[in-house]
Amino acid sequence: MSDDHAALREALRDVAAGRLIPYLGPGVLALGSATVPVSPQALSAAIEARVRAPKRAAGNVWKVAQYVETRRFRATLEAIVEEAFAPGVRANPLHTWIAASAPPLVVDTWYDDGLLEAFRESGRRWGWVQAWSRHRGWAETWYRAFAADGTLCPEGPDPAWRTLVYKPHGLARKGASFLLSDSDYVEVLTEIDIQTPIPEEVQQRRADRGFLFLGCRFDDQLLRTFARQIIKRSAGPRLAVLPGSLTRMEARFLAEQDIRRLDLDLTEIQDALSVPV
Repeated sequence: MSDDHAALREALRDVAAGRLIPYLGPGVLALGSATVPVSPQALSAAIEARVRAPKRAAGNVWKVAQYVETRRFRATLEAIVEEAFAPGVRANPLHTWIAASAPPLVVDTWYDDGLLEAFRESGRRWGWVQAWSRHRGWAETWYRAFAADGTLCPEGPDPAWRTLVYKPHGLARKGASFLLSDSDYVEVLTEIDIQTPIPEEVQQRRADRGFLFLGCRFDDQLLRTFARQIIKRSAGPRLAVLPGSLTRMEARFLAEQDIRRLDLDLTEIQDALSVPV
């Protein structure tokens, strides 16, 4: 067994024991049979299939979303994205394992509902908090919290929940909300360095824990900024399952944030989950 394989198994033990926080990116959907967009590039392509974007924006989901929002209005963007994610995501083995392990906090950065479905089936005491776009007129808040049955919790996340699922970019489901366009992020990025958009309960639960990044890439400035601020003031350690060649900015980010890279394909986590951790 390589050092990276051994480190992954140890990290999963720490997740199960509540010492590490899983930080999930869109890449985790590759562990199942999702029929929704599974990367920012795929989501950009889904939007561009409905609205032709200028060359300067093509392939960049944040800029494509802003173009649609500006030229076709916010309702058009929401309808396209909600339709792209309408098939939903069946919980994959990683989702199911995390829900069964019930760590105190899980960060789920993609727009799908796969992890939420896994928790609904788990019978655990849990809830979620998600970013809320101010386009809906909720200018007084950055996020909204929901109990396991979907009931709005006006006072925010319940400290008594065994697990809090945090979706910092929101949820692409009708009646929910998500951040996607440049205008969605402008205020968030202005305030995120002082942690205002990050729920206090998230800040408290991360304080004495580390993070395990799964299915994430750090080749996009916005995603690096969110990751940097979400893990801010956490105790560590920090690890990332990140295969293949790294971009210069990815390598720099890992070094700056003291994140140990495990050069493993994410599919290898299924083997790790098949043995006692």
